[in-house]
Amino acid sequence: MQGASRGSLLTVRQELNTLLGSGTDATSLGDELFAVSGVLGSSASLRRALTDPTTQAAAKASLADQLFGGKVSDGVQQVLRNAVGQRWADERDLGDALEQLGVEATLTSAERSGRLDNVEDELFRFERTVTGDAELRDALGDRRRSGKDKADLVGKLLDDKAAPETARLARQAAANPGGRRVERVLESYVAVAAQLRDRLAATVTSAVELSEADRSRLGQALARVYSRPVQLNVIVDPHIVGGLRVQVGDEVIDGTIATRLEEARRTMAG
Repeated sequence: MQGASRGSLLTVRQELNTLLGSGTDATSLGDELFAVSGVLGSSASLRRALTDPTTQAAAKASLADQLFGGKVSDGVQQVLRNAVGQRWADERDLGDALEQLGVEATLTSAERSGRLDNVEDELFRFERTVTGDAELRDALGDRRRSGKDKADLVGKLLDDKAAPETARLARQAAANPGGRRVERVLESYVAVAAQLRDRLAATVTSAVELSEADRSRLGQALARVYSRPVQLNVIVDPHIVGGLRVQVGDEVIDGTIATRLEEARRTMAG
């Protein structure tokens, strides 16, 4: 992905991270993003319509609403509206970006379940299996076989033998390789998993639900402090009265009113 598309992907990823930070089901997000990416991959005219730089962003968002409204969740629909409002260097980059976000959402699901390391290892091992097995490699690269047929073949190999996220991603790679060899797609997924493991997670406790704008500002501020992307996991706790408590690893930034009141009480008590 080159030029403007890279910046566009970063912008849309922020939208996804906001959704993930709000506790939205990551598995469902990933599945829906894969579905939208698949539709775009199958229709050149649709890709052109949604990435045409001469068309107003509002018009493209309206088209996206007509096509996908009611078929995907509100969160994914908002990600899509944001995405079609960006500039893409190539019409295929929009679908590729949505697939990338689908991979990230699926891996986030694995991360939340404590399976990310296993999924990364399983994807790597399956990529090595495909690379080393000419018969399997040819079967997954056969243009005469449908994407569903290839995905079903992968399912027979991995279902109940690997983490659910591993099987889901391997099916996606087999069914929608985007003109690449399946093993190359799997390699790219392993790279995303490695990057995700380097992403910090911040547990944010707030007295009230944070707006999307507040989440975005806080996420950007923390990213500047720690020089890497930060995933926000927000907990609403009315007992803190006001302010925020942010924990990143072992470091705690406590700006809650309840804490300040407790400190004042201790000072007065001597």
